[in-house]
Amino acid sequence: MAKKSLIQREKKKQKLEQKYHLIRRSSKKEISKVPSLSDKWEIHGKLQSLPRNSAPTRLHRRCFLTGRPRANYRDFGLSGHVLREMVEACLLPGATRSSW
Repeated sequence: MAKKSLIQREKKKQKLEQKYHLIRRSSKKEISKVPSLSDKWEIHGKLQSLPRNSAPTRLHRRCFLTGRPRANYRDFGLSGHVLREMVEACLLPGATRSSW
């Protein structure tokens, strides 16, 4: 189980990312449309003035049940360990164990 403070920090980053998503997207579109370099630098400065944690690359996927930050499967939203346990307990329909 992950620490509660780390999970809360991740949720805070997600809220910031949602808040500044439109501003960040529109600024990036402006940069590609503006021909002059000085205007591009001005828009780039505006982008850099946004909070650092509002960038989507700073987000990290976590396991839905345990909050584990590593070995996550996007399709299920679970870490590998929890996914294996749920498949063995037949809690995920359509998922089967592979044996070789």
